[in-house]
Amino acid sequence: MKKIMTLVLVMFTVLFTISAQGADEATSADDSLKIGISKLMAHPALDSIENAIIEYITQAGINAEFETQNANGEISTAASIAQLFKDEGKDIVVGIATPTAQALANVFDDIPVVYATVTDPEEAGLTGLSNVCGTSDMVPVSVHLDLIEEITGTKTVGMVYTSAEANGITLMEAMKSACSDAGVELVTASVSNSAEVRQAAESIINRVDAMYVATDNTVISAIASLSDVCAAHSIPLFSADVTSASGTQVLIAGGFDYYQSGLLTGQVIERILNGESPEEIGVVYLENLELYINLDEAERLGITIPESTTADAKYIVHNGQELTL
Repeated sequence: MKKIMTLVLVMFTVLFTISAQGADEATSADDSLKIGISKLMAHPALDSIENAIIEYITQAGINAEFETQNANGEISTAASIAQLFKDEGKDIVVGIATPTAQALANVFDDIPVVYATVTDPEEAGLTGLSNVCGTSDMVPVSVHLDLIEEITGTKTVGMVYTSAEANGITLMEAMKSACSDAGVELVTASVSNSAEVRQAAESIINRVDAMYVATDNTVISAIASLSDVCAAHSIPLFSADVTSASGTQVLIAGGFDYYQSGLLTGQVIERILNGESPEEIGVVYLENLELYINLDEAERLGITIPESTTADAKYIVHNGQELTL
């Protein structure tokens, strides 16, 4: 009888311990910060931002539970994701690219909304809101145009842009203004989704001396198609996105490192957790433009890149090798 009672006591102790451990784990899970990340679509730049945000928060020792959703370029899907995050009771939500950030800001007014690499937050209606802040990747379009003119001497630049995406329109208008000031003709073609990019490029390729693609997510996601069209017609392609230039026939890209952009967005989230309000943080602008030069493509096109330009490059493609300097 004594042995039986002892066995019962041991079993009770084990069960109690397991139950207590389970309760602790549940409490830990409940205490974790619930972060929802809504990404407009999958392409190298946006994927890099997403990964860097998660890595920064994790390495900072913040106990967070992440849910990432991809809107696949659909504005209506971005709105549905925002409502999903609302229903799930997220603590902080992150919008990667303008449409997803706008969708989140339209749904949430009581928790922080952090946007990542929105080109023009003010034009997008994301400034002046007490719970919204984030990072901007507004690129110096006029500097890009100067580089295009210097390298090619072009007087006609082509640009495919997304008519349904705020940053696509903003950047097209910025290039139009820069071209007007420089006496350069801008030939444009608009698209509503990435499947239209090739056809749009082909519709204007015979009327331009160079092609420019801005940080327009829909167009950048189809950069391979745009690159193919330009290569087939021996038209130099300039890009504002360094990340997506790798593996294409982009001649020159000048833009930001989007992994670093994701880290900067992670820092914004950390600042909020440390007590700063989104309103105090406002817009954090990316700095330190990087330059990518494809010397193999320059040789194919018969274009000489000045040494003063290559000296500023961080990435150079030469003899089939991509070098980081």
